Amino acid sequence: MTYDFDLIVIGAGSGGVRCARIAAGHGAKVAIIEKQHWGGTCVNIGCVPKKLMMFASTFGDLVEDSHGYGWDTKKGQHHWQQLIEAKDKEINRLNGIYVSMLQKAGVTIFRGAASFKDAHTINIAQSVLSEDNAQGKLNITAKHIVIATGSSPSLLDIEGKEHAIVSDQAFYLKERPQRVSIVGSGYIGIEFAGIFAGLGSQVDLVYRQSVPLRGFDQDMRQALYDAIDARSNITQHTGVSPVKVVKNDGAYQLHLDNDEVITTDCVFFATGRHPNIEGLELDLAGVGVTKKRQIIVNDDFVTSTPNIYAIGDVIDKINLTPVAIAQGHALADRLFAGKTRKSAYDATPKAVFFYPPLASVGLSEEEAAEKGEVEIYISQFTSMKYAFTQRKVKTYIKMIVDKASQHVVGLHMLGDDAPEIMQGFAVAIASGLTKSDFDQTIGIHPSSAEELVTLRQVTRTSQKQ
Repeated sequence: MTYDFDLIVIGAGSGGVRCARIAAGHGAKVAIIEKQHWGGTCVNIGCVPKKLMMFASTFGDLVEDSHGYGWDTKKGQHHWQQLIEAKDKEINRLNGIYVSMLQKAGVTIFRGAASFKDAHTINIAQSVLSEDNAQGKLNITAKHIVIATGSSPSLLDIEGKEHAIVSDQAFYLKERPQRVSIVGSGYIGIEFAGIFAGLGSQVDLVYRQSVPLRGFDQDMRQALYDAIDARSNITQHTGVSPVKVVKNDGAYQLHLDNDEVITTDCVFFATGRHPNIEGLELDLAGVGVTKKRQIIVNDDFVTSTPNIYAIGDVIDKINLTPVAIAQGHALADRLFAGKTRKSAYDATPKAVFFYPPLASVGLSEEEAAEKGEVEIYISQFTSMKYAFTQRKVKTYIKMIVDKASQHVVGLHMLGDDAPEIMQGFAVAIASGLTKSDFDQTIGIHPSSAEELVTLRQVTRTSQKQ
């Protein structure tokens, strides 16, 4: 059978764009379909704007810190609308870059909502066709099809949920609410708590666990809890869940299951995400999904239909932008270059952009102890930056070493520049370096990062009982 394209990619997020570009670079005839956000969630309503807003939230504290160093700076008022306009301008610039990259790679671009007609045919609804496809064809075919449609935030299913916002809306609020109640303590909840608090809002952070960031190392979760507690403008409500939201005289009341009621100007649900598969008509292509509506794939990202693949947040893997990019690249290499591209998924670094940020690579203590006895190294200190300041921001570093092999299997840090530091050390963890490799490395002095190569005393050993 003759197809219009060798590959169709549904979704122009980070993973889809990388897959399309690499495939085109290997000589494949490629089309990509996107209905709204060129660059996907990360560029438009995720990682990138969130980090820009995080930067904005830190300058007030930096003004205060400067006084200890002899500056007579004055803290002014933050102008929310100016920040949002600057953010939108930058996102529009990045959108253009993504479209330009695809065009330069020779990828045919379609704007519209995609759905399957069968395993090789895609219908594009309300399509604005690219100039090089001016014949107006709404059905296109391909030998291979990749689903890379990402995910969307989920509303908590409680009474009054229609009064709450999710992260997508938070990026476009016309005004910054003076009081914000955030439900959830994952990446999004923690990061937006820091953003709103840093810009002057009073934040109530509500979550079911006793400490935030479920799934991270327990010591690091506790360290982050303490860091949040040390931040002004944030009140943590732990071990509780919301039961309803009530609108009342222009404000909202968030009712918790311990009978507490929080009065707020904005209720923000940061309570998970769900795959964007609505409207794709996956059943017409024989593509299977899990009970959680995630697309089922094997280790090569092949779905239950052999010529259809899925990558990124629509599958049950590590849902991070760089992982989706790695998956898209590996898939394109395999399909069109006959190459096997490996990524160290077990050593995927993670970062939570609170202030101070937390970064992690490798295993938590709990995960490592499941595999055998481990040695734990911990260092806690206040970095030099805060020697003259009123704020005393703590840095917490934790190293996990497999006792038998002496391989460093986990590394975690809460403190200034932790994500930048951890990216470099992620190479060491992925390469299987040992504690002695760290020990023989000369540190950069004075720096917080040198602590990672000067840890000498085992704090404790740990093993599953």
